[in-house]
Amino acid sequence: MSSASVLFKRELALAWGGGGGPLLACGFFACLTTVVPLAAGGDPNVLKPVAAGIAWLALALSSLLSLERLFERDLEDGALDLLATGPLPLEAVFAIKAISQWIATGLPLALTAPVAALALGQSIELAPLTALSALIGGLGFAFTGALGAALALGAKRGGLLIAVVVLPLFIPPVVFGSGALDRAAAGLSPLSALALLTAYVLFAAVIAPPAGAAAIRSAQG
Repeated sequence: MSSASVLFKRELALAWGGGGGPLLACGFFACLTTVVPLAAGGDPNVLKPVAAGIAWLALALSSLLSLERLFERDLEDGALDLLATGPLPLEAVFAIKAISQWIATGLPLALTAPVAALALGQSIELAPLTALSALIGGLGFAFTGALGAALALGAKRGGLLIAVVVLPLFIPPVVFGSGALDRAAAGLSPLSALALLTAYVLFAAVIAPPAGAAAIRSAQG
């Protein structure tokens, strides 16, 4: 537990300090949700029906920004070799890195999501649901994003490869998350969509660590 605690604190410090931390992701999220209304003409009747989908698409794209250096910097300075031979299995190292990524980036994005959705014309009554669904979906983004970062480890143009690998995996949470908001806006219960979103996150949390650990071992040779 002490090793896990030390690694967790280290990953949080790196995530918050490297490349501007969550400010870069939140800034990109805010810029993207600002550009869309300008491009669409700012008509509320046009924006409101697609507000949930646009907000979730922006959330998914913003979650990509800090993935490239998640494992790459540790591979470059030799820290990944030390982690691989340390007391924690690589699966646990992967999970800790993903959870740290979620706390450092996913949580600030979840807090920003209701504001962005309101700017797109979404009803203020849906703000709590927007934050909750973004928080749940952000954990799925963190695990699947970390898997993409592990698969792209050591590759040239790793950022582009991560986007190609990860974006298809981001489709289910975007569909379920925006679907929950659409159902709530229509006066229906969003619980079914939230249940599917949670199931996706649990599936990612189970599958991603062993798959990511195998990818890391392959990159290390």
